[in-house]
Amino acid sequence: MKLSQFHLSTVKEAPAEAEVISHQLMMRAGMLRKLGAGIYSWMPLGVRVLRKVEKIIHEEMVRAGAIELLMPVIQPADLWQESGRWEKMGAEMMRVKDRHDRDFIVQPTSEEVITDIARAELKSWRQFPKNFYHIQTKFRDERRPRFGVMRSREFIMKDAYSFDVDEAGMMVSYQKMYDAYCAIFDRLGLKYRSVHADAGNIGGSKTQEFQVLADSGEDLIAFSNGSDYAANIESAEAVQLGASIPAAQNLSKIATPGMKTCEAVGDFLKLPLEKQLKAMMFFSDSGFILVMLRADHMVNEIKLGKLAQLKNFRPATPEEIQLHLGVEPGYCGPIAGNGMSHPQKITVIADRTAAVMSDFVCGANASGMHFTGANWGRDCPAPDLVADVRNVVEGDPSPDGKGTLGLTRGIEVGHVFALGQNYSKALNATFIDQNQKPQIMEMGCYGIGVTRVVAAAIEQNNDAKGIIWPQSMAPFEVAIAPIGYKKNAEVKAAADALYAEICAVGIDCLLDDRDERPGVMFADLELIGIPYRITIGDRGLKEGNVEFQARTDEKASPVKLGDVAAQVKLLFAR
Repeated sequence: MKLSQFHLSTVKEAPAEAEVISHQLMMRAGMLRKLGAGIYSWMPLGVRVLRKVEKIIHEEMVRAGAIELLMPVIQPADLWQESGRWEKMGAEMMRVKDRHDRDFIVQPTSEEVITDIARAELKSWRQFPKNFYHIQTKFRDERRPRFGVMRSREFIMKDAYSFDVDEAGMMVSYQKMYDAYCAIFDRLGLKYRSVHADAGNIGGSKTQEFQVLADSGEDLIAFSNGSDYAANIESAEAVQLGASIPAAQNLSKIATPGMKTCEAVGDFLKLPLEKQLKAMMFFSDSGFILVMLRADHMVNEIKLGKLAQLKNFRPATPEEIQLHLGVEPGYCGPIAGNGMSHPQKITVIADRTAAVMSDFVCGANASGMHFTGANWGRDCPAPDLVADVRNVVEGDPSPDGKGTLGLTRGIEVGHVFALGQNYSKALNATFIDQNQKPQIMEMGCYGIGVTRVVAAAIEQNNDAKGIIWPQSMAPFEVAIAPIGYKKNAEVKAAADALYAEICAVGIDCLLDDRDERPGVMFADLELIGIPYRITIGDRGLKEGNVEFQARTDEKASPVKLGDVAAQVKLLFAR
């Protein structure tokens, strides 16, 4: 491609709203133009990158046995009502009406539609297994779209859906897709980890995320230094720290006026946070819930939400805390005091580590007062429930018993789910088995955020000059930068001949044939991240040389003009 025939529109400054480096560089490189909040036009340079990503995805999907189809962006509400997600999805799902006042949605995903297709098309056990996929536009009405296409409202996703006759078959399909995802991200040249994850709104018995490692990532990943264990912090198991030991102190009530934080109480008593319990108060369908954690730990609300006692939970209001515990927040605890005799039962849930602590400090359920030397069983009943309800922290033992946990940031770019019968049962997707009996299909679903992959790659690969594309994702693989292309016939002839030779072997080459100064050319080519640059100038040509430079090289190296095409061909051996 000659740059004079392309559309490249780079800018020196990113918009002030661009918080993360990928958003800044995509705007500066002219890959994106904003249309509305969380809605972007993909410009020609950006589309070239998207198509490179999609090509690799298509190839690996086919290799894994998936079959491409294309499902609509607009979907009728009745399918979502049938599955139960019409209400469950909430405000993120864009609901629209047609001229006949019928309800539709702008699809955030396609489980319902593909299940409807499967129940109509797959009738016999002989038709299984099947795996259908498409790459299609999705829409989720994010409350606060930000970070460019990393958290936009409209985005492109590859979603695939497998159908099997039994659970064993589903897990075979799941593993095939997991392996395909590894192949995709390997080919894209990304540093990533697959991690155990929470199923969220999609559901399923097993699920794993693919996280591109980047300091700017929204997700926090826990990983073991002694094994391949890795999990999103939302689902990483926090093991019990320490063991229960007999009480050694007497219970004592002490004045702590104005000290509503564990840090303030610890400073006053000269005790570490590890010797204190903190109380978190919630209201749920089960009533008032008191959650106790070691003071240096943070509650994990995803884990809380999976407990039967916390169904439809929310933080308790100060008024509810006063009603049930008889005290303002900051002085609450598990030992009966003012208000603890309220007729409605208070359910006490303790984290695994909190449940084995002894001689601990906790709120006394009286304003300005705390207990020291408190113990479960002796001073207050044992918790109603002991459960893993906290976030893991750096240095925790790995739950698989191998090594300790570290924490790193990641950007979720893919997710695989073993759905089971979540959707097929709700939508009555059945087939006739070998015994001529109807059975419910077993499903899996598998998604890759195509537009997010592009942003994640930039977050992981950039420097002060701009983007550094992995070779497989680059909009162009090689750039030719002729100095004085329109003013020097020898430079023009050499550039044109080299361009033709490189293009002839299928290498994606960009010839910058603009009438620009070298500094402008180099800045643009570095900003848009082309992996290799060949500079042709009058001075070098007199010695039969051009300059060859990889995007990550600090300086260029001279190469004979007659040899440079062969060198490029070796780099891109197909």
